[in-house]
Amino acid sequence: MLKELFSKQRPLMVGGLVFLMGGFAMLALTLIDETEILGINRWIKPLKFYFSISIFMWTIALYLNYLRDAHRFSQIVSWTMITIFVIEMAAVTAQAFRGTTSHFNIATPLDSVIFATMGIAIALNTILVLALLVVYFKSHIEVSNTVLWGMRLGLLLFLAGSLQGGFMSAQLGHTVGAADGGPGLPLTNWSTVAGDLRVAHFLGLHSLQAIPLVAVALERIQVVSPLLLTLGFAAIYFVFFVLLFAQALLGRPFVNL
Repeated sequence: MLKELFSKQRPLMVGGLVFLMGGFAMLALTLIDETEILGINRWIKPLKFYFSISIFMWTIALYLNYLRDAHRFSQIVSWTMITIFVIEMAAVTAQAFRGTTSHFNIATPLDSVIFATMGIAIALNTILVLALLVVYFKSHIEVSNTVLWGMRLGLLLFLAGSLQGGFMSAQLGHTVGAADGGPGLPLTNWSTVAGDLRVAHFLGLHSLQAIPLVAVALERIQVVSPLLLTLGFAAIYFVFFVLLFAQALLGRPFVNL
């Protein structure tokens, strides 16, 4: 499968590999530079974004690979997403280098332009995922019905996570009941003293991988009614996403330490 993906979906697969190496470069920087932004090493955020985008690119490559007779659509989606994430990570990395935040930062005219540019780029990415979801409902996809619905629901819940990310942007912050920064969990830095909207955002975005993987697993272990169980898992996943969102809005931390 990897050989086929690198052959047929080369832009996203190679792009994902480049971003993966970018993540390791950020990891190396955390070991030699102790400068902090909002109480955490300034290279941690770019590190997480590089790794997450790498996984996202490879996932979208897999989704596109199941589309038949859609070469032009796949090329448009692939190269547009690559452009989007080059812009996104140039901004995140540059702001980390400058010693300031990238998201929700309108402290200066330059910071405002950078944040607005990132917002436009991610909004366009959300539209591309929506287009892919529409194609997945309209086209014949050569996978089982269980996996197909797992992929469709993964895309749908990803969009829910993206919209919740838009809510964070509108609030100009991810913490509810306290200022951004402060005590947080290791690596993720999710707040341990207030509500943190990033928890639900993380869960929503990674439904793109989680739900299809569960669908595949249910088929592999040959359970009775794998489609029904996949739909049930997606429903529980969505409910959990909503509860985490509500918990953050109430100012309650995901883990209270």
